[in-house]
This record gives sequence, C-alpha cells and structure tokens, in this order.
Amino acid sequence: MIIDAALATTVAIVFVLLLMSAFFSGSETALTATSRARIHALERGGDQRASIVARLIGNRERMIGAMLIGNNIVNILASALATSALLKLFGQAGVAVATVVMTTLVIIFSEVLPKTWAIGNPDRFALTVSRPIRLIVALLGPLAALVQWIVRGILSLFGLKIDAGVAVLSAHEELRGAVDLLHMEGGVVKSDRDMMGGVLDLRELEVSDIMVHRTKMRSLNADDPPAQVVSAVLASPFTRMPIWRDEPDNIVGILHAKDLLRALDRAGGDFDKIDLMAIASDPWYVPDTTSVDDQLKAFLKRKTHLALVVDEYGEVQGLVTLEDILEEIVGEIADEQDIVIQGVRPLPDGSVNVDGSVPIRDLNRVMDWRLPDEEATTIAGLVIHEARLIPEPGQTFTFYGFRFQVLRKTRNRITSIRITPVEKLRGGARA
Repeated sequence: MIIDAALATTVAIVFVLLLMSAFFSGSETALTATSRARIHALERGGDQRASIVARLIGNRERMIGAMLIGNNIVNILASALATSALLKLFGQAGVAVATVVMTTLVIIFSEVLPKTWAIGNPDRFALTVSRPIRLIVALLGPLAALVQWIVRGILSLFGLKIDAGVAVLSAHEELRGAVDLLHMEGGVVKSDRDMMGGVLDLRELEVSDIMVHRTKMRSLNADDPPAQVVSAVLASPFTRMPIWRDEPDNIVGILHAKDLLRALDRAGGDFDKIDLMAIASDPWYVPDTTSVDDQLKAFLKRKTHLALVVDEYGEVQGLVTLEDILEEIVGEIADEQDIVIQGVRPLPDGSVNVDGSVPIRDLNRVMDWRLPDEEATTIAGLVIHEARLIPEPGQTFTFYGFRFQVLRKTRNRITSIRITPVEKLRGGARA
C-alpha cells in the first residue's frame, strides 16, 4: 500500500508538471503570435491585461528565455519522476517505458495541443495568461538574462556577435514582408500592396529616381512672343512650365497657366501687354540626392507643386512635381488633359515591347515584376548597366529571369526593347 500511495503521488505530480508544461508552451506561442497592433489598441482602451502583454512582448527575448527555462525545468522533472517510478515497477526496462510514455505525453499534451489551441486565438490566450506569465518572468528573468549572457559569450568565441535588442529586420521591412505575405495569401489585393509599398519606398528613393528628365521637360522661351507662349501653354497638358532664356538650361522662372489667364484677362485679351517675367514665380532648385520623403514634406511646407532638380555642379537635370510623388504611391494619375504614353505594349506571345525611357519602377508596377532599380532608373539604363556596353539593335541579353532584345537605338540611346520572361521562352520551346 505504501508503494501504491507513493506511485499515485508521483503520477499526480507528473500530471501537474505536464499541465505546467502545456501552460508554458501555449503561453509562449500566444505571446509570440499575438498582434502588437491589436494589443496596442486594447491598451489605449484601458485594458490592464493588454498593458501587461505589451510590456512582455516589448522585451521578447527576456520573456521567451524565462518561459523556456520554466518549460525545460518542468519537463525534465516530470521525466525524472516518471523514470524513477517506472524503474520500481519494470526494473531496467522502466527506462525505455518511461521514454516512450513521456515522449508521447509531452508531444501531444504539452506541445502540440496547447500550441494549436493558442495559435487559434493568440490575442485572447495572451490576455488570459498575462498576469501569471508576468510573475514567472519576474522570477526567472534574472536567470534567463544570465543564460543569454553565457550564450553570447560562447558565440563570441566563434566570432558571432549577437547584440541585445537589435532587430534583424527594420520596422519598414517587417511591414513590407507582412503586406507581401498577405497579398500572396489573397488577403490584400495588388493595388493595395503597391500603394503600401510606394509609401514605404519614399524614404529610400531620391528625386533623381522619379524626376522628369530635362530631355523630356516642356518649357517656354522667355523671348518668344506672348501669343506664341499662350499657344504653347494651351497645347501643354501641364499647368506649370519652366521659362528659360538664352539656353534651355538657364531657367529663369516658372509660369502657372492660371496666372497667365489672369494676366490675359487684365490685358483685355491683348497678348502684347503681357509681361511673362512679371507673372512668373522664382524657380526652386533641389539637389538630385534629396529623398522623395523629404521632398514631399518640403512641397507641403512651401505649398509648391514643382521643383527643378540639379546635380552637384548646379546643372539642371530635370524637374519633380508633387504629382510625381503621389504617383509613386497610388500609381499613374491621368486626367482628361493628360497625354498618356505608357510605353509598355504587351504582345500575344507573352513578351512586352518597352520604350527605353520607361522607368523600371513603373514597369514593375504594371507587370508585377521585380526587376532591380538600384543601379539604373530606366529600362535602357538597366540593359546598359548589365551589358557593360551600349548594345546595337538585334543584340540579346538574359539576366534576372528575362531576355532583353534591343529593337531600336538612336545614337547612344536605346529607344525600344523587347522583354520576354524566361519561363515564356521555355514554355514556347516545349510547345
């Protein structure tokens, strides 16, 4: 009877330890899977448990370390007690029996079952266990910190430096990865993904990446007759146009179509009475290395919609507008006055004819491709950068999973390229 009572006590203790192990496993899963955004919203609503959860996941490494230590302590203790009891019943065979029994119980009831339960509703689970976990972390936190210090010391002997509190991914990269994952799973449509990606990219882009190059700028000659200037403004799809004198790079002002119309009205329709420079605003110059995010803030602060982009030598490289920045977020903005020249013409065989001046980012957005835009802004620039030469019409190059065939060239500028995904070529070969 004494042996039976001792065995019953041991079984009861093992059962309690398995429950504690299940509690640790489920809590760890819930606290690592819970939504920080939802917890933050609950915390702002006055939920005290949410405040506890927020503090726990704010020091995630300490929390996980404490729960791992607690989980391992109860698992090892349960296995030791079970082995001791089964040795008395089965002799040396009790070790094998204890291994099989405890492995089965731990995997099913202390790992898979609680983690599956927790992952089904991590927020509610995390809120429920927040107070006991806070106590456990307070008790085992110093031991977890000691273990982390020892681990870092051992890893440093092998040249691995693990700094505390340093995230592997930045917040922007984590958010971008989450949006991409949700898009792949069907939870976010492509347009929303592109819009979110555009917002995140603003601080990574420079105005030189999105500007209208000077070779494509529509501008006015200050010495032209006013009637000719009015005709040029009416023929343009833009409301703001640079004014130059003597040479196109010598910008002396920015003319707004509304200011021109007001001046024309005051002059009673007499073109010769209009003084362009009197109604033009001073040009605003910005460095080509300015981040798009900073330029957007500058536009909003100055309440201006157009700026001229200059290089380090002060030479005009192009212009950037508020609309250019907004299009990086929401995609191409077209109205009834725009001249839409997309320069992207898909063909029935799966290939695409692209103008050399088409920006890589615009092509990626339209075709849902991922061509790199770090070293070049336009498709022609990408081909030249990868080919390390200025190719001739008919030359073909393959990189980044696409075949690029140069169709036309004007002097040293590639004007037309045919791009074909490699999988389309393979599919055609098999057919």
